[in-house]
Amino acid sequence: MEKEKDFKFDKRAEYYDEGFEGKTSEKFYALVTENVSLTEGMKLLDVGCGTGTILKRLSGKCAINGFGIDVEEKMLEVARKKCPEMQIINCSCDNTPFESDSFDAIVACMAFHHFPNKEGFAKECARLLKKGGKLYIADPKLPFIIRNFLHEILKLLKICGRFFTEKEFITFFSGYGFTRVFSKSDCYAQIICLEIL
Repeated sequence: MEKEKDFKFDKRAEYYDEGFEGKTSEKFYALVTENVSLTEGMKLLDVGCGTGTILKRLSGKCAINGFGIDVEEKMLEVARKKCPEMQIINCSCDNTPFESDSFDAIVACMAFHHFPNKEGFAKECARLLKKGGKLYIADPKLPFIIRNFLHEILKLLKICGRFFTEKEFITFFSGYGFTRVFSKSDCYAQIICLEIL
């Protein structure tokens, strides 16, 4: 069976923040910045960190110990310039080099629908988070018809991508030891906060 491909962002890395994608992501960035609970010195991992916008904004609110991972090297180059004091590395969402029980919080902003191995991501988050640690996922909230239409198009094009509803997020992650803390939405953007038990 042919492996699904994904959209590539490396060629747009230098102008991503000022371009269409960066502007479209602004609502998601705002939801994350407003709703992630921060404490001084907490260890936070941004999965699919892209150009480091979320890490930069969160560190501007509170002195966090920030880490970022992504598979797009050019995006990571921008993130490293934006957040030079943070450890930002190239690795997949389901196979990271970090120790178990080492993070207080994990964020995935506009990234989850891209992950080819969502089960692997959920397992890795459960491994990386300390007991009681929080997982925040900000992703598009789409009407039923649009979501199903997009899923069919992506399947035809053999592009990995799936958009979850709030209920699907909660059901899916409960199978990996997570429970819902809260969820919020604003137009087409939603954020789900889950806690590892």
